[in-house]
Formats: sequence, structure tokens, C-alpha cells
Amino acid sequence: MKTTFVAAALAALATLTLAKPISRPHKRQSQRDPNLDISSGLQNILDNTHGSDLYAYPTDLTRGILPKAIHSHNDYWRDVPFYSALSFGCVSIEADVWLYNDTLHVGHEQAALTQSRTFDSLYIQPILSVLQRENPTSAFQTSNTHNGVFDASAGQTLYLFVDLKTDGAETFPYVVRALEPLRSAGYLTSYNGTHVTEGAVTVIGTGNTPLDQIAPVANRDYFFDANLALLSTTQANITSEISPIASTQFTRYIGQINGTEFNATQLQTLESQLQVAKERGIGGRYWDTPAWPVSTRNAVWTELVRAGVALLNADDLAAAAGFTSNW
Repeated sequence: MKTTFVAAALAALATLTLAKPISRPHKRQSQRDPNLDISSGLQNILDNTHGSDLYAYPTDLTRGILPKAIHSHNDYWRDVPFYSALSFGCVSIEADVWLYNDTLHVGHEQAALTQSRTFDSLYIQPILSVLQRENPTSAFQTSNTHNGVFDASAGQTLYLFVDLKTDGAETFPYVVRALEPLRSAGYLTSYNGTHVTEGAVTVIGTGNTPLDQIAPVANRDYFFDANLALLSTTQANITSEISPIASTQFTRYIGQINGTEFNATQLQTLESQLQVAKERGIGGRYWDTPAWPVSTRNAVWTELVRAGVALLNADDLAAAAGFTSNW
């Protein structure tokens, strides 16, 4: 499938709003294989040129997409944030947020901010729209559902990392309020003081997120991104109820990779950090992993997957999605 078509399709997805119904039936782009000797009549059926509603169903927005343990790093940089990651099956995304005039704007730096690119417009509403499509109301439903964003794996949660760039103490309450559309619909993973109930979306505060606005709160639907490298020292009191995923900077705590080989110390550090997290039921993620050369990137990915990271941090989603048969 050509890049231009993917971009156009994703752009079309991004324009969908909660008020717009699903447009059906629809015709499909021809999937004809010139090497196959089939009749034009059969090809027309395969392309649904007659617009039959037999080949569509309410939750098919993400049909055929298999979830993969990939974190869409700097997701807001993509041509179509969230939807691009969704199309590759990423189970984790991130948004950098800046608080200005009571509004959470999304961007990697201040120069990238605009009035229209907000946390609500780029993430909350699109995620809610997809969830509503995956949880339709119809005569066939005997009760309300809370399926996740993936049609092929309704129980898979979507990790939404919210990276606070402005003052954490001031910004985080705005993040909590911004989650209300997902909260009121019952889609958020929550903690009641004794037990975590997984929902369609698991929100994890990172960056300048203040731990003291999360850890002491008995009833909440947001979590903390602990430092994976510090779980055995200064963050030894962090539990999975506080931090379901813990992340750390690869280059700082593992170091530079010489070619395609980890040295013995690096392997020991990697395995030790992930083991400490595993013993507490916490998943591990490394960011700032090498992207170039590709041989080094792939060697690091191979070792991280082997060692058992919960999320593979990736900038090149197409490469990550096709990287391992473990997905």
C-alpha cells in the first residue's frame, strides 16, 4: 500500500467526530492481484463495487489490526497522532502537554504549539470516538460494553503516557480534569485503594508529573511512570498500583552500544532492572534507544525483547511492527 494512500486514510480517520455516524456501506480500493486469473465479476465482489452492507459491521474500524507491545515514541510528531499508532497496532502512545491559559497544548517544544493542537483534540476525543465505535449501541446488545480500541483484542488496554512539560503541580490537575470524557464513559483503568481494575485506557503521567499527586490518592484513574533504573534504590517503595509501567533512559543507564553487541555489564544491568520490576508486577520500557544505524537499532530491539520489556520504544512504527514474530 502506497504511503500517500496510508496518509490519506489516516487523515480521513482523524476527521471523524463523535457526532458523525459511520459511513456505510463503502467501496473498497481494488486489491486485485494481476497474477491471479479471476473474473471481473468476482473482482467486483471483492472490491464491494456495489456497496453492499454485508461486508461491514459496527466495530470494524480496527478490524485486522493485531495489538503489539510497541510504544509510539513522540506520537504527536506523526502525520496523524494516535491514529497512525493505532493503524500499526501500537498499544502505547504518548503526548507532551503544556499548560497555557487553562488549556493543555500538545507539542515537543514551545515553538511547536498551536491553538488547535490540544490534548483534547488530538487524543481525548479521537480515542473516545474509536471506543464508541468499538462499543456500539444496538438491538443486539444486552448490556453496555467497555471494549478497547482493537477489534481483534477487545480486552487490550491502550497506555496513554502524558508527559508534563510545564510545572507538574500546576499542570497535573488539568490533566485529571481533561480525562473526564473517558472517565464518565467508564473507559479508564482505575485503582480503588486495594485493587486495580483494568480499563480500555490506562493513563500514566510522566515528565514533570508529581508523584505526590498520585501515590497517596486512594481512588484514582491515573498512574505514575516510575524510573525503572531506580526501583531498587530511591523508588523502592513504588508498587504496580502506582506504576504499572516504569521507564528509564537507555543511554544514561545502559550506555552506548558498540556496534551490535551489549557488553557483560550492560546485559547484567538490563536484566537486573527488568527483574526487579517483574518481581513487583511492573512492566519495563527504555526510551532514548538508538535509531541509527539500523543494525544497532535492531540489535538493541532484539535484546530488549529477549530480556522481556513490556513496551518496545519505537520511532519507526512500520519497522517495529514487522520486527519480531513475538507480536
